[in-house]
Amino acid sequence: LASAAIYGIPAGIVAWGWDSLGWTQIYRDIDALPLWYLPVSVFVYLFAHDTWFYWTHRLMHRPFWFKAAHAVHHESRPPTAWAAMAFHPWEALSGAFVIPALVFIIPVHVGALGAVLAIMTIMGVTNHMGWECFPKFIVNGKLGQWLITATHHQKHHDAYRGNYGLYFRFWDKMCGTDLGLGSWNHRPR
Repeated sequence: LASAAIYGIPAGIVAWGWDSLGWTQIYRDIDALPLWYLPVSVFVYLFAHDTWFYWTHRLMHRPFWFKAAHAVHHESRPPTAWAAMAFHPWEALSGAFVIPALVFIIPVHVGALGAVLAIMTIMGVTNHMGWECFPKFIVNGKLGQWLITATHHQKHHDAYRGNYGLYFRFWDKMCGTDLGLGSWNHRPR
């Protein structure tokens, strides 16, 4: 609950500042920018968030930060959907300002921002469920080589090192921390 509040406060400030004061780069008019920009902005937000997450998550696995904060997240063994928001307040603070900060810098349609927040929530929950919601042909196929899935993230919770990404395997592949896939669990037991 503390993590939810920590994530919610910056989001609430952004919503208030956008709607009341026009502080942000969030826009409503679908014609304000070219339509091709909508999916591009979603990808840019996800990639920027994934980049921040990868590096802070990797830092959280350093002995001091793991013991001081990240161990709380790994206490959920095996991980469940609740682990998606099970963070020590310090770790929650490290991630709570990323997307709120981006709305001040990168233009985004309110619907595209909604898509980013939905993807963030769905990926966080499904990657911790302990079973794979994507079919095997995706997980083991070309798309699965680049997306984080529950099978990929399960390996992180088993090995504690590697597989640090949130949405994409890009940084894990670039930095040699991609451990591959964990065991396949297609349905909950």
